[in-house]
Amino acid sequence: MSEAPLNPRTRSYEFYGVPGVLAISVGLPVLTIVLNQLIRADYYIVGPFSNFHWEQVWNHLKPFSHYLYNSELWTYYMAWLFVLAFLDVTLPGRKMRGVVLRDGSQLQYKINGIAMVSALVLILCVRWNVTRGDMPELQYIYEHHTDICIITVLFSVVLATLTYICSFLPQLRRNKRGTKERILALGGNTGNPIYDWFIGRELNPRLGALDVKLFCELRPGMLLWLLINLSCLHQHYINTGQLNDALLLVNILQGFYILDGVLNEEGLLTMMDITTDGFGFMLAFGDLALVPFTYSLQARYLSVSPIELGRNRIAAICAVMLIGYWIFHSSNTQKSNFRQGKLPHLKSIQTTRGTKLLCDSWWAMSQHINYFGDWLISLSWCLCTGFQTPLTYYYSLYFAALLLHRQTRDEEKCRQKYGDSWKEYESQVPYKIIPYLY
Repeated sequence: MSEAPLNPRTRSYEFYGVPGVLAISVGLPVLTIVLNQLIRADYYIVGPFSNFHWEQVWNHLKPFSHYLYNSELWTYYMAWLFVLAFLDVTLPGRKMRGVVLRDGSQLQYKINGIAMVSALVLILCVRWNVTRGDMPELQYIYEHHTDICIITVLFSVVLATLTYICSFLPQLRRNKRGTKERILALGGNTGNPIYDWFIGRELNPRLGALDVKLFCELRPGMLLWLLINLSCLHQHYINTGQLNDALLLVNILQGFYILDGVLNEEGLLTMMDITTDGFGFMLAFGDLALVPFTYSLQARYLSVSPIELGRNRIAAICAVMLIGYWIFHSSNTQKSNFRQGKLPHLKSIQTTRGTKLLCDSWWAMSQHINYFGDWLISLSWCLCTGFQTPLTYYYSLYFAALLLHRQTRDEEKCRQKYGDSWKEYESQVPYKIIPYLY
């Protein structure tokens, strides 16, 4: 019996194929830039876009060549990436192995989120003390917000292109099948350069000890999001000498979410982004540009249009956040423990592949109950801005669409993977995300 090919050709397309990925590759970066242009110190959207003007969207934007050849912006951003990459490789951490790959190998990852966060906090504290609270780095981020956003978009294009080109080069070491063939993503090996560049051709691109995909998932974008939020809080404090409760709350809630993600990075090793998706423009842009520059819209808006929440609204918002986090964290922990064989008493369905589908406790309520908790968390952040404009609810709406897309992708793959076992699972757990609604 002949051995199955290591990298079978991809036969199906997502996002409606090449036209769809081209539209996303242009449309999402443009949307990201436009959203940030709608929230500036000199102009911001009020109410249901009643003061929207196209000329304001293009105001302060410079010619493309300015961003392409701006040595200052590129130097600062590349220094940010280099320092984070250096810390990621050199800071101590525990070693963990990822899932078994198609050649039978398991990649080794260094889990050092605690050391990374500690280093960042220490640096910020030292800079606060040295600059006596001026924090010129945070002021630079705030004043050059859209410029840095454009640089991250351009760098995402460069990074996706480099990883696509490198996916055709042989590995330095032989894989477990005795060849130097790289392991490609099952969904990114169509042979069409545009589609594969977007989806990601190589599954786990690495630069020496640095795993490019895991690094981008948790370091440059997530931590830049944290700094952008802090820059908004810092700017308001410099201007007024006071701490606004809404701005402080969104910093605390999102800061907790960011640090929780970084500190629990081992959970990513079994998630679809790491185990299934290739690293192309979709992930590069999402991680490096979309996350920090659209997830920070609430803090950005409150820095130019602050409101006072008061104790009652703060308590209500925190309740939404805590309920969402409880659902998200408890359900993910339960599934992780079940996969490790720690919860054998929970009801499950034995599949023909030898694995089990959990359908008890949290996972009897819906197929993706963790998604519901994650969405509630996103809603709590948007509620911090009150109801001044629908613009600040962009993230919650976008996240809902993203989760629906993920659920659809996962459902299709599970249907093909588990066959009749998946039909039985759907009969026992009929709801997709929200119990009794969807």
